[in-house]
Amino acid sequence: MMSVLMKTALWITTIYIFITILTMAAPGRDRPETGTRYVSWNEFVHHMVAAGEVKELIVRPDLEMVTIILHDGAIVKGRRVMSNVFHMAIADAAKFEEKLRDVEKRLGIREGVTVTYDRNSELGGRLFFMFVVAMIALSFLSRMKGVKSPISMDSFTQMGRAKFTLIDPVSEGKGVLFKDVAGLQEAKQEVAEFVDYLKNPQRYQSLGAKVPKGALLLGPPGCGKTLLAKAVATESHVPFLSMNGSEFIEMIGGLGAARVRDLFKEGKKRAPCIIYIDEIDAIGKQRAGAGGQVSSGESDQTLNQLLVEMDGMASKEGVLMLASTNRADILDKALLRPGRFDRHILIDLPNLAERKDIFEKHLSGIKLHLAPEKYSGRLATLTPGFSGADIANVCNEAALHAARTNQQLVTEKDLEYAVERLVGGTEKRSHALTPTERRVIAFHESGHALVGWLLPNSDVLLKVTIVPRTSLALGFAQYTPSEQKLFTKEQLFDKMCMALGGRVAEHLIFNRITTGAQNDLEKVTKIAHAQITKFGMNDKIGPMCIPENEEDSMATEKPYSRMLGNIIDTEVRHLVANAYSKTEEILRDNRDLLTKLAETLLEKETLNYDQVVELIGPPRYAAAKRTIEPVEFEDSLKNLSSASDK
Repeated sequence: MMSVLMKTALWITTIYIFITILTMAAPGRDRPETGTRYVSWNEFVHHMVAAGEVKELIVRPDLEMVTIILHDGAIVKGRRVMSNVFHMAIADAAKFEEKLRDVEKRLGIREGVTVTYDRNSELGGRLFFMFVVAMIALSFLSRMKGVKSPISMDSFTQMGRAKFTLIDPVSEGKGVLFKDVAGLQEAKQEVAEFVDYLKNPQRYQSLGAKVPKGALLLGPPGCGKTLLAKAVATESHVPFLSMNGSEFIEMIGGLGAARVRDLFKEGKKRAPCIIYIDEIDAIGKQRAGAGGQVSSGESDQTLNQLLVEMDGMASKEGVLMLASTNRADILDKALLRPGRFDRHILIDLPNLAERKDIFEKHLSGIKLHLAPEKYSGRLATLTPGFSGADIANVCNEAALHAARTNQQLVTEKDLEYAVERLVGGTEKRSHALTPTERRVIAFHESGHALVGWLLPNSDVLLKVTIVPRTSLALGFAQYTPSEQKLFTKEQLFDKMCMALGGRVAEHLIFNRITTGAQNDLEKVTKIAHAQITKFGMNDKIGPMCIPENEEDSMATEKPYSRMLGNIIDTEVRHLVANAYSKTEEILRDNRDLLTKLAETLLEKETLNYDQVVELIGPPRYAAAKRTIEPVEFEDSLKNLSSASDK
């Protein structure tokens, strides 16, 4: 009991000292403002009191200081002062006024300066100290009588405890297994070594092998980093201590380091086990002076304690460290070195095959019209760049849409609706547009679609619509993008032409332009600038990659000469102008197709690939473009219908 009481008293004393320091450090009424000048006693007497410039004096006994307030427009040492507030340190506040009156008497001043005393800060400190003493006494008496204190002190002693979540797969039953994690084949192979070590540590120790102390899971959000870490714990049949990086640091200094110590202490008690810190960048940022980054002292202290604990964690203890982040670029280098996080495992966005597996996994829990395998191939093709969390959201949105429309089963239309909802937002058919605006939007989107239809290096058109969306889009042309990683100069040029198709169509048909092409112009400018400054695709600039001062967006100086900057600007404008001319030529030569497509779009609002083919013919470079693979569930539906007819 006495140890608890001592800890409680220590915490309260620490808080009292902390608040006292803050009170003294805070610029306010109890402390002179930064930049206010101090004067000596002689300067105060001869240049202020003797000159009759002093209006009021405020004595602050607790700070051993006097605040001097001069008259407006006061002149000191022959100069008009900029500020009429000065401060003077005093040794004895009790005798200050007596000393002042003696000086005024010698100077022949009849009406003395007004002197007031400010004891508010001193009174507040005494009241707080009395409160602290009362709290300690109340706690002591309550514990002596065996009665729980109405104001519990246990919260103070619990502040340094780590707020981790414990998952014990042995006691809680079946957890997440590797087979439950769709995709991530390479990542699962890398972490399988940790599982094998936790199951058979003697095999590694007998060979003198030192198993990595920890692994850092890197990658975009929603890709399954936390899920994979839980699978490692389940497969190893060991406890899993999970904590978020933001849960370490609180307002009171030193708590972060205390919680790190407590987390590792609990981990060693439950060894063998896995300690997992999610979003470790919250406490693992580069420390002050490293890489130009600046972090707080509390973060530095927490990080230092984490480094110490990882250094002191022996491999024979059976405690493995896992952490995840999507901001590896800001982590401290000391955290990434061998001996701490030895393995850096990249968990990237899933590819086509992995998306198919993930769709089948999530669709298995939904009542579908057909088997999940019939839908997964097409959906995986429609969702490049989607994470596992995005795919789970697609499946859930499809089920919600089916329930909202009173269907018994989820169909392919519900799934495609869910994909469109995530890409462009929900439809806003109640959004009021004037007939003129609808016509402009129809020609704008038709311009995008037609230019892509006639160019060799464009993606396959999936659908074009003029129905407004909640993403603020008044219409959009949806394509089936490929997972291509490398692009040629010609392919980038065609992308610029596609983006300019809407703007050019507006100018060609209406002889005026609107603000609807803002996002298109941003894309065009970005592509053109990247070709010249990053990809070395310009003859005048040559094969150079020119930095853009990304680390300091407020920098006024560019990392290249003004002459080179002028050349870059000229070449960017020239490249955009060429793309605009090419786009204008395409639409001018095919104005009849543009009008036909736009008028039909005004009538039907949405056109898919087959309807566009029926309207204006197949794409000009159809041989070079492979449209989306035939949908398996469409073939199955045809077979079902023919069987029922028979």
